[in-house]
This record gives sequence, structure tokens and C-alpha cells, in this order.
Amino acid sequence: MDGAVDPRRRVPRTDVLLADPRLATAEATVGRVRLKAVLGAAQDRVRRGEIPPEDVVPATLAALPATAAGLRPVLNATGVVLHTNLGRAALSAAAVEAVVAAAGHTDVELDLRTGRRARRGRGALAALASAVPAAGAVHVVNNGAAALALVATALTAAARPDGEAAGREIVVSRGELVEIGDGFRLPDLLASTGATLREVGTTNRTRLADYAAAVGPATAFVLKVHPSNFVVRGFTSAVPVEELATLGVPVVVDIGSGLLAPDPLLPAEPDAATALRAGATLVTASGDKLLGGPQAGLLLGDADLVELLRRHPLARALRVDKLTLAALEATLTGPETPTWRALRATPAALRLRTERLRDQLAAGGLKAEVVGTEAVVGGGGAPEVTLDSWALALPEEYAEPLRLGDPPVVGRLERGRLLLDLRCVPVDRDEAVRAAVARVPQPWRER
Repeated sequence: MDGAVDPRRRVPRTDVLLADPRLATAEATVGRVRLKAVLGAAQDRVRRGEIPPEDVVPATLAALPATAAGLRPVLNATGVVLHTNLGRAALSAAAVEAVVAAAGHTDVELDLRTGRRARRGRGALAALASAVPAAGAVHVVNNGAAALALVATALTAAARPDGEAAGREIVVSRGELVEIGDGFRLPDLLASTGATLREVGTTNRTRLADYAAAVGPATAFVLKVHPSNFVVRGFTSAVPVEELATLGVPVVVDIGSGLLAPDPLLPAEPDAATALRAGATLVTASGDKLLGGPQAGLLLGDADLVELLRRHPLARALRVDKLTLAALEATLTGPETPTWRALRATPAALRLRTERLRDQLAAGGLKAEVVGTEAVVGGGGAPEVTLDSWALALPEEYAEPLRLGDPPVVGRLERGRLLLDLRCVPVDRDEAVRAAVARVPQPWRER
């Protein structure tokens, strides 16, 4: 080999490398198995002559994830407040702290004063009940679809008042049999519980008489669903909750978005308090939409029915964990959520932030444009509501390197440009966006 040193002899030994304090710290975060795999890949790079031996530790550290989980924090610059692909609502700092505090052993089902078993999640349930005084009782399951599935399962299994053995029915308008995303359809969800659907009315018009003609001894409940991800306009009619409440059977209202009280910003969005005051027997909703909390299914309404749901065998399978309970309680009792702030960010403040970002990038030699745009609520809520906003416009070639950067910055492509809307980006993360854009490789800047 003409005196050349075999590259394999230049590779630092694994045991020596693992003793390096920097890797020992990393091992405490990602675990030994993952660390050794990434370390082995760096050693292979030395064998191929790609990096010198002294760079094995830095190369390993650079390739390791920040946490042991595969999920990566993302800066949401899409202008979609509740972006389903990005996890919908971002938790408040108070909720994050509550999750961390609940990660160890907690008193989730223990009364520390008496030393006896206590009701699970009593703090979160008390906070939810306090937020919606019109509810006789409340319960929480793991998502909105689960809440509706539990209601359908429990109420259609109850005995018919006429003593017949045939299954009970859910009466629902044809115009409210929605698809909720990723191919999941409400009628399929309800049918999977064994319930029988009794469809009434038409796609665009349903009257009280349609419901009244369908209600009978076989009726378990009337279901009213807010079609939160679409709007039907023109020759239409729907029956309000207060009229459905006159039919003499339970009325279950799925408001979807998790709005607990009326919001002037979203006047067309139904809320739990108003539905209950109008006569709804039960209201179901999601926790990770307009409420701004963790994924959860909220059940509010008649105390006896809520207790029936809570004691149903399926409720155990749909039970939420202590981390969700902690985040939900902190969301309900804590400060304004990131969702609340993003919805109310003013165009003037957003323009000022975006222009500052543009000027900072220009000082580094990168030209960008500030353009007016519209943000949306997202998450299957308020489909016609748009929010005046501003965005930084960049060539569309920036999209991929920004998504693959650290941290990932996700914008939206529109008319051949990448738009970065800061509405959902915390103000203290503006510098992270600037640095991410500035790190995009030079060739893109020359386009």
C-alpha cells in the first residue's frame, strides 16, 4: 500500500468514542441504541475518507435528533391557524408546563388528603364544567369522533320504550352526513357502533316536520352536526336546536370545533353554551381546535346521560391519559392560548413584523417582498372566515430547504411563490425564521 495507512486503522474505537462526555450527554437524551447507530454511520464516513477521524464526534452530534421521539417542532408559517398536518392547536406555555409536571408520578386518581382513590381528572373536569355552567355534567374522551361514537354506542343500546328488541335509531339530516377528513365519514363512524341511521330531509333543505315524521319508539336521539368544513348556500334550510328540542327525544349536537362560548370573531360558529341553553341534551366537541388545547373529545350536558356515558364499558377504551388531562386543565384555566392570539393578530402588527424580517434579510443581501394575503382558521372550522394578513414572498424553490432545515419552516405555495405568514409564529421565533431563510443555499438566492 506504498506506506499508506489503512483507513480502517484511522477509525476511532467505539468504546473510546462512547466515553466522550459530549456523547454521554447525547446518550441520556436519545438512548444508547440510536447513539451507536448514528456513531457507526459517522465511523463509516471516516472509512470512506469523507471526514477526518477527529470529526466523528461532531458529525455524530450533528446527525442526532434533538429528542428521542421522531416528531420535530415546526414553525407554522402557512397562515392556517389550526393546520391538521401540523397537529392543529399549539399548546400554551402553561399547558406545556402542566404536561411536563404530569409526566412523572401524579395524583391523577389519588386524594392526597385522605390517601384514597379519587375521581380521575377531577381538576380538568371541574375546569370544563366551570367554563360551561349550562352543562349539568361533563366528561372527556380521547377525541371528538370518540365522543360521538360513545354517545351512539351507549344511547342506541338502551331499551326501547315499547319493549321491542329491534335496534334503536339515530335521526339525522342528510345535509349533515359529513366527511371529516382523510376519508373518514360520519355515517360510517356511526354505523360502526351498530347504530341504525334514519336519514331525513334532503342535502340542502331539512324541516322540523321531516324530523317529527321520523321520530318514534325506535328513536335513540336526534343528531345535529355542524358541517364545519363546508358551506351550502342558496335554496337551503336547517332546523335550529331549540326547535329540535321540542320533539320529545334527546338532541345531541356535535359542534365539532370546541368553541365553548360565543366568539364575536366567529359569529357563525356554534358553541357549547348556546347549544345547551337552546335545549341540547348533549354536546360533543374537540379539544384541539378553537379551544386551543390538546386532542380530546368533550362531552357536556344532561347529568344522567353523561354519567351513563362515563360508566359505559367503551368509555374505558376511550379514556384520556394524565398528560391530556393536565394540558386540558391548563388550557381552560390558564392564559390566552396561541390559537386565540393567532386568530386575533392584527394586520398592522403582522405587516410590521414581516417588513422587519424583509429588511433584515435585505441587509444580508437577500431580496424578498412583503405581500398582503389571507389566513384561514383551518382544522375543519369556520370554512368561510378569512383573516387579513401579510406574508414574506420568496421563490418557491425555498420551500423544500426550509422544510428540511432546523427548525423546519413550513409556508404555503401560491402562484409560483413561497409565502411565509407569521400569524402562527410566536414573536420570539421571528429570528429563527430569518436565520432559516438566510441559511438556504446560495444557488436559490440567485434565481
